Amino acid sequence: MASDDPSKLRSHVWFNGREYYNFSRRANLRSLGFNRDIFKGKPVIGICNSWSELNNCNAHLRQVADAVKRGVWEAGGFPLEFPTISLGEQFMKPTTMLFRNLMAMDVEESIRANPLDGVVLLCGCDKTTPAQLMGAASADIPAIFVTGGPSLSGNYKNKPFGTGTDGRKIFDLYRTGQVSEEEMIEIEGCMVRSAGHCTVMGTASTMASITEALGMTLPGCAAIPAVDSRRYAMAELSGKRIVSMVREDLKPSKILTREAFENAVMVDMAIGGSTNAVVHLLAIAGRAGVKLTLEDFDAISRKTPFLVNVRPSGEHLMEEFFHAGGVPVVMKELLPLLHRDSITVAGSTIGENVASAECFNRDVIRALDAPLHPTGGTVVLGGNLCPRGAVIKPIAASPHLCKHRGKAYVFENYQEMHDSVDSMDLPIDKDTVLVMKNGGPIGAPGFPEWGHIPMPKVLLAQGVSDCVRISDARMSGTSFGTVVLHVTPESAIGGPLAVVRTGDEIELDVEARKLNLLISEEEMTSRLAAFKPAPPHYKRGYGKLFLDHVTQADEGCDFDFLHRLEE
Repeated sequence: MASDDPSKLRSHVWFNGREYYNFSRRANLRSLGFNRDIFKGKPVIGICNSWSELNNCNAHLRQVADAVKRGVWEAGGFPLEFPTISLGEQFMKPTTMLFRNLMAMDVEESIRANPLDGVVLLCGCDKTTPAQLMGAASADIPAIFVTGGPSLSGNYKNKPFGTGTDGRKIFDLYRTGQVSEEEMIEIEGCMVRSAGHCTVMGTASTMASITEALGMTLPGCAAIPAVDSRRYAMAELSGKRIVSMVREDLKPSKILTREAFENAVMVDMAIGGSTNAVVHLLAIAGRAGVKLTLEDFDAISRKTPFLVNVRPSGEHLMEEFFHAGGVPVVMKELLPLLHRDSITVAGSTIGENVASAECFNRDVIRALDAPLHPTGGTVVLGGNLCPRGAVIKPIAASPHLCKHRGKAYVFENYQEMHDSVDSMDLPIDKDTVLVMKNGGPIGAPGFPEWGHIPMPKVLLAQGVSDCVRISDARMSGTSFGTVVLHVTPESAIGGPLAVVRTGDEIELDVEARKLNLLISEEEMTSRLAAFKPAPPHYKRGYGKLFLDHVTQADEGCDFDFLHRLEE
């Protein structure tokens, strides 16, 4: 029930009263140039900004924050912007995933420790969105998201160019001498044409779409291009809406229900989302106290058609997806399958939000009865090589390799793979299964995007464009190929991947959901008994905290002490 009683505001106890610190806080806030009447019953709205010049995806969020402030002031709120760490996917080593949980903690504690009645969260790059969702779910005060949107599509010689996906293809041509140094320099200048995240259905686009599907953004927010004026209009509307949410006491815990997560998984499958969405959704659900498992992903994948024709699993880019109608159209198509009564930050239900959505390009967003593929974009595998699961994106894989048996060629770690993948003497052929160990949360460390093992030069020279690749790492959502990821338990802690040897036979059967190492049970037991873990990568600081407390991929790779306990 809505309340205009200022004494009910969370911020009230910070600024109102006859204690010294009430007076001192008001005095210090007035040092910013605000008049005293700013304290008269206005909800204090935090604007959590992940802007950074070390994160080109989020480099426009200062302007987005200004638009949010306009909306907050207009609705009678008091906006205060604050920064958190930002995670630039392209720049951070060893991987932004190592720091996702740190950013989530920063977001949670910044919200919890300050006099905020509601918060607008600004995000965009791959890990900033799930980190803010995790932090907001844990802090549990009224919250609304404004994602940053995709950058302008690249264009080279009058051909649309998708960040990441097309870049990888061009780079393979460069590796084999089919593209010159001069051409690469020219492409470098036209691939990323503005601030904003990748222009394909990579992890950033996927997580923005999932945030909308969860009900944590206003309808239509996810796909608006970063520099489109409508992005700023959406931000202003979100600033207005958060003030009403505070008065309604509409918290994440009322939105992030079991049904909301099932909706989000379904949308992820329909858009052909990044495999990284699996690990992020598991982590967010853990923060929300919702039991979500890999089995849920597989069950939903089996009944959800793949509808969105966007790279890397389709032909178009995110601008075309936006112009076709975006996430609201996808959800309208899925309404017969969705929990349509799930509440959203708009105060209305999913069904109400998308009722009037209209598709303007059926080649980009297909109808439910005319899908690109009858089942979802991500498949969960089991078997003796991944007893706690692994994932593959069959819609971005080669159909002839989705049922495959071949001999393993093993790289013990990323550096070994990196140093030898371009060797023309690599003893492999088109049927070889490439296996890379020590790419998981503990082994890498940090669970980096090493899983898209580059196609070996010797195979590219033979005209072979894909082969089966297996690891306990992740891969970029912009990647493609017959790539098995997130093998759990990871090799560094003695999972079965640790004992695979070059020459062992491996069988992949995507339809049967199986990934098996074809050795006897006795041999497997013997090899595992002989396994010895390597020394830890870190002995101090945040790195040690990460290694001591991170969970495995099937549990979201969050810290074990941050899961919401069952009440």
